[in-house]
Amino acid sequence: MKRFQLLFSLLFITSFSLAQSPQLNIAKPKPFKQKTFCNPMDINYQYNWEQTNEKISYRSGADPVIITHKNEYYLFHTIQGGYWKSKDLLNWHYIIPSRWPMEDMCAPAAISVRDTLYLFQSTFQQRPIFYTTTPENGKLHFYNRWLPQLPKDIGPWDPALFHDEDSDRWFMYWGSSNVYPIFGAELDKNKNLTYKEKNNYKGLIYLHPEKHGWERFGRDHRDTIKPFTEGAWMTKHNGKYYLQYGAPGTEYNVYANGTYVGDDPLGPFTYAPYNPVSYKPGGFMTGMGHGNTFKDLYGNYWNTGTPWIAVNWNFERRIEMVPTGFDKDGQMYANTRFADFPQLLPTKKWTDKNELFAGWMLLSYKKPVTSSSVQDDKFPANLVTDENPRTFWVAKTNKSGETLTVDLEQPQEVHSLQINYTDYKSDIYDSALPKVYIQYRVYASIDGKTWTKIVDNTNEKRDRPNAYEELAKPVRARFIKFENVHVPMPNLAISDIRIFGKGTGKAPATPEGLTASRQTDERNADISWQKVPDAVGYNILWGITPDKLYQTYQIWGDAPSNLELRALTVGQKYYFAIEAFNENGVSAVSRVIGPK
Repeated sequence: MKRFQLLFSLLFITSFSLAQSPQLNIAKPKPFKQKTFCNPMDINYQYNWEQTNEKISYRSGADPVIITHKNEYYLFHTIQGGYWKSKDLLNWHYIIPSRWPMEDMCAPAAISVRDTLYLFQSTFQQRPIFYTTTPENGKLHFYNRWLPQLPKDIGPWDPALFHDEDSDRWFMYWGSSNVYPIFGAELDKNKNLTYKEKNNYKGLIYLHPEKHGWERFGRDHRDTIKPFTEGAWMTKHNGKYYLQYGAPGTEYNVYANGTYVGDDPLGPFTYAPYNPVSYKPGGFMTGMGHGNTFKDLYGNYWNTGTPWIAVNWNFERRIEMVPTGFDKDGQMYANTRFADFPQLLPTKKWTDKNELFAGWMLLSYKKPVTSSSVQDDKFPANLVTDENPRTFWVAKTNKSGETLTVDLEQPQEVHSLQINYTDYKSDIYDSALPKVYIQYRVYASIDGKTWTKIVDNTNEKRDRPNAYEELAKPVRARFIKFENVHVPMPNLAISDIRIFGKGTGKAPATPEGLTASRQTDERNADISWQKVPDAVGYNILWGITPDKLYQTYQIWGDAPSNLELRALTVGQKYYFAIEAFNENGVSAVSRVIGPK
């Protein structure tokens, strides 16, 4: 959550009606039923007005909340001017509501209870709770006019609403600070969800970075700045209350979600020894903090989070979701292994935490790329296969016909691809402008001479800064060519074209020589292994027992074969393993070592 948004508290809320239709940019249905999705989520992230005065234009999304309501999904996140709905977690339709705060909503709280959806913004002033029984048409109403004001600087910022079905009690949790804790308070439904008693809030979660390595600030937890806690969320499972929180800061790869566990909605709470529960410090999209946990229509849990982009501004971000669960011992975990590779959409209750991974491997990592033009030598075409969202190619023009061609170096079976655009020197601050849509075509070839069109979205007008395309049928190809048709920005800039499928060779061998040694500072461990020929990358797996290796740190194969892991808890024993992957598949997991 952006800490300087305290400035919003100086604004006075107004509500307004918008003449536009509540649903925009609804794409025509695909000729086949897509079965996968890929993080970051493929939605029309809105251009953010916050940096207009500094003339910085960018699209962003952060602090997501997904809830189910009447067998549909609703997505809310920071400064979007509205929200999304979906029937399948894939096709998201943007809705402009009838009422909305003039200052927009940051890190909104959302909850569905019976037939009503409740919505509340982050604030340090008195603000209303909204409600609707028909969120699909955008008709929002005031549930209460003014939630009683809390003391200065207390909030509620980054709020979360929770209804305990068993007791029919209501609660609010909040906090976004490196000074204050996560707070909680009981609400009175008979008084329109105002506080049950004056000043009955209390501090529930405090950070302890001196004990919990993952709560330290900075890239890979290497900064001495006092860390931030934010993004509260409550999940009740099997009679236990899991109070979740984000830390240590959104602008780094180690942004994560942790949890405390209690027997009552207001505690006392105990720190979970397996923290963090949702952690993704490596790979293409890094960071998983400040999200929520929700159940899909089949009863599966998911955790959402906020990965970091930071090309135009330090708080330029995206959103993602990963399969989540509770094991037989009540341990909460989120599966971030291959989290930004294609995942299967849920169609039933899954029983294995890895079964939603589609098995389509990254075919494009560091593969050669040619382009129709380059605006500047600082932005060459080969940057689109480096798996880094902060580097990008810029074409000489933004006109139709500019191309990028990726050479996979040998014929591969291509199943899907993802095109990630960058707002380089953009001049757009309003996503409702008629020109704000993206169109492209994609071609495949065996020899680089004869081309077959495999994707064409020129029959639709919607914004897709992280466009993901699953092919109706896999194609055998060595070359994949992207052709620009339309972008709204003055510059055609692409950070990554990611191509997924199945190679024709063998999966890599299992890495040998894995070692893990705790440092004198037990929050850190030195891990090393022997490199495997032809490995694209490695997944370092760890956990608190040999059969609970729920954590993953993804390392690219051309990086050094060692890692200083700085996310451990003092006094807690850990176990470690490793696997390698390439274009053809994933190795068997190594033997587990530990305890360390």
